[in-house]
Amino acid sequence: MNLQKLLQTIRTQISLPDRIIHNITTNSQSVEKNDLFIAIKGYSFNGHDFINQAIEAGAVCIIGEEDIQELPVPYIKVPNSRIALSELASAFYGNPAKDKKIIGITGTNGKTTTAYMIKHILENAGHTCSMFGSVNTIINGDTYPSLNTTPDALNLQKHLAISNDEFIIMEVSSHGIAQGRIHGITFDFGLFTNLDHDHLDYHGDMEGYFLTKAKMFEKLKDNGCAIINNDNAWGEKLSGMLQSCAFSFITLGNKENDELTINKITPGFSEISYKGRNLPLQLAILGQHNTYNAAMAFLTASQIGVPVQQIMKSLRTFSGVPGRFEVFRRSNGTTVVVDYAHTAEAFSNCLTTAKTQGAGKVFHVFGFRGDRDASKRNKMITISKKLADETILTLDDLNGVPPAAMLQELKEWNEGQVISDRTLAIQYALEKAKENDWVIITGKGHEPYHSKFTLPANSDKETVEYILQTDNIYNKTL
Repeated sequence: MNLQKLLQTIRTQISLPDRIIHNITTNSQSVEKNDLFIAIKGYSFNGHDFINQAIEAGAVCIIGEEDIQELPVPYIKVPNSRIALSELASAFYGNPAKDKKIIGITGTNGKTTTAYMIKHILENAGHTCSMFGSVNTIINGDTYPSLNTTPDALNLQKHLAISNDEFIIMEVSSHGIAQGRIHGITFDFGLFTNLDHDHLDYHGDMEGYFLTKAKMFEKLKDNGCAIINNDNAWGEKLSGMLQSCAFSFITLGNKENDELTINKITPGFSEISYKGRNLPLQLAILGQHNTYNAAMAFLTASQIGVPVQQIMKSLRTFSGVPGRFEVFRRSNGTTVVVDYAHTAEAFSNCLTTAKTQGAGKVFHVFGFRGDRDASKRNKMITISKKLADETILTLDDLNGVPPAAMLQELKEWNEGQVISDRTLAIQYALEKAKENDWVIITGKGHEPYHSKFTLPANSDKETVEYILQTDNIYNKTL
């Protein structure tokens, strides 16, 4: 693409030579000849420190937000490199969002499951869907691993450009909003699932976290629709803020003016009210929280025009999401659950589900992520000790925190079992659990381990499967 034409996107007045840009990148290691390099200040690295490396690799123009002098190629200073990246990436790929129907889902818990449910319903109704989320990126039927819940602006625009699907379903994280990854994108539908104590190391406090989430709704089209879970204080607050907006909004809650209400929740069967009709909501997956996720998906699909009975039928056949309340049955009658839960509310959802399913004893295995929001840890421990019969603390991603330091903190939090090796912590819980007991393993979900542990497994799911396999081998030899 012509460099001068591309830079008109960020309204620069600098006159540049007539040159074709082959690519845009923020990674100096991926720069090739005739690339445009944008220097980003990241969490661990500052791209401005790698400008010379980018030039040596062939970058012919640099964009950044710091004062830089005497470079051998043009340097354009901008107020915000991330915003410039979003605008330039959109222009480079031909503003691909303009031709898409985009569904954005934000909130602390439930984004992934709600996204998968919507995709399942829409595809059963004959629509095609791309999905950008924390588990996988799915485009034109092909699946790729995801690096972030919300892709960086460059990859997001590239994904949009290659997608031939009718709908884009996007999990929108608070980091993605704050860092301008969705800048320039407008949404046809915006969903708010809930808000819980999380990421306050980044946002400062709950109010700041909430206001960041709320910014997604500033990006709804005038003819768009917001769908809000009003059955929590933050959802009610957001609904109040949206009263004067041009777009429409509907709510899930327990009040008379809510579009959808949940009348009752029982294992495998719930009842909702929608437009004056009481409807049975049957799910193949467990958990009160999944009833709320299903209700959000129901409202979204109904606004798109999928018939109610078809929505209900699709929800009955939804089989779940990798790492989201995945259930395994052990030969001795123990139920094992692997879930991504990493907040107190998410813990409560998992542990309460086990209780309502008639669990004998509940064993809860989890850890804390190093160098992350430590202010939520007390709530996490409190809810675990309240609802679980035994809490087993173990290591999660350390993120640079020395293992000994994290282990010491775990021992201070828990007077019971602390087992540093995550695979052995899971093994310990499964060995203690008897018939009708439940083992809930939270925090990692679908994510791979970043450390090597004793058992030959790379994730919580693989650890559980390895232990269950050795069970079967042992039983067959008896």
